[in-house]
This record gives sequence, structure tokens and C-alpha cells, in this order.
Amino acid sequence: MIRHVYEAAKGALSASEVIVATDSEVILESVLSFGGKAVMTSPHHRSGTDRVAEVARSMDCDVVVNVQGDEPLIQPRMIDDVISLLADRRADIGTLVKRTEDPEEIADPNVVKAVFNREGFALYFSRAPVPYHRDRWRSLNDVVAGTHSARSCCYKHIGIYGYRRDVLLRLTELEPTGLEETEKLEQLRALENGFRIKTMETSFEIIGVDTPNDLERVETWLSLSS
Repeated sequence: MIRHVYEAAKGALSASEVIVATDSEVILESVLSFGGKAVMTSPHHRSGTDRVAEVARSMDCDVVVNVQGDEPLIQPRMIDDVISLLADRRADIGTLVKRTEDPEEIADPNVVKAVFNREGFALYFSRAPVPYHRDRWRSLNDVVAGTHSARSCCYKHIGIYGYRRDVLLRLTELEPTGLEETEKLEQLRALENGFRIKTMETSFEIIGVDTPNDLERVETWLSLSS
């Protein structure tokens, strides 16, 4: 899986270098075995963002993209897109969202929802169904049921980030914030500290692999799309 993600990242036209940041000897050896580049990092990081920042501190670059190694459906275009968002000098971070009308996804707290303004700048991220369609949903049961009268859309967050290097380093030096701790979402630390996150809608689907069932879903998706 890590090789699949690595090779997809290598296909991004805007990326000059792809590095796997890991604290695992097994992953390090796996990446080196297929000719990839990997760096060992501290095992004491609180998050993958902190791990990426450790590597970024020693690099001479303007933009750093954080791609999770358990996202085998990542497409090179997605990396190019988050980098392109930083052409807007007002943006500190770039990320992707995808429209969904699936009631199970909207109600699922593991599917993070995003709300953004007319220019694409994020207003909030939540595990709850946001925005809450007051005139269509009488309760969360309406969301789960997905009835015709209750059906609405939300935008789910696709967890790939493009950071200006200095923003990434500053962000990881900050303490977790109240909203971040409440929702367990790192990107809220950025919003609470005044960083601007610009979003772009993508048509690509992505499935993170956390369980054997997730892996089966990805294998099925790949077989149907091949």
C-alpha cells in the first residue's frame, strides 16, 4: 500500500520530491527496497503533521504537502490541486472537499464535514452534519433515514493538505486548541489561530485504510475502476 501511495505522489506534476516520513523500521526498509526515499523521524510525535514538520525543517522549499500513507486512492491531480490553491497569497493551507448526498456519510462522525465561504475559505470543520438543514431535518434521524424530504448535501473533507512551509512549522509549535480537542480535528487549531485554509472541490473519491474491511473496499473500488 505504501508503494502504491508513493508512486501516485510521484506522478504529481507540481511535486519536486516525494519523501516518506516514518518512525517504523519496517516501513523505512519497505520504501528503500522499491527505490523510494524515506526518512526516520522521532517516535514521539503527536500526529502525522508533526512528523512531516520534522522533515520539512531540514528542507529548502516553499510548500509541503502532507499525504497519508494509508490513502491508496490518492491521485496525482489531487496533490497538484492543493498546491495550486496556494497561488492565492491569502491562503496559508490548501485542502480538498467532496460533495456528498449519502445520508450515512453525512451522519457518520468519522466522515469530517467542511463549511466554506464563497471564495472557498474554510469556515469550520466538524464531525457533525454541518450545515444543519433546519427546514429539512427535524432530527438527526432524518439525516440517517435519508428520506426525500430530508435529503440534502454536505461537503466531506478529503484529508490531504498543502502548507506553506513556514505556516506548517509555526502551526506545529502551537498547543492544541479547545475546538481541536473537542472535535479531535487538527485543522481546527489552524482556524482558531487565524490561519486561512482554502478548499477546492474534487471529483475523486478516497478511502483511508484503517481496518481489513477498508482494504477490501479499496480493492473492490480499484477492480471496478480498472
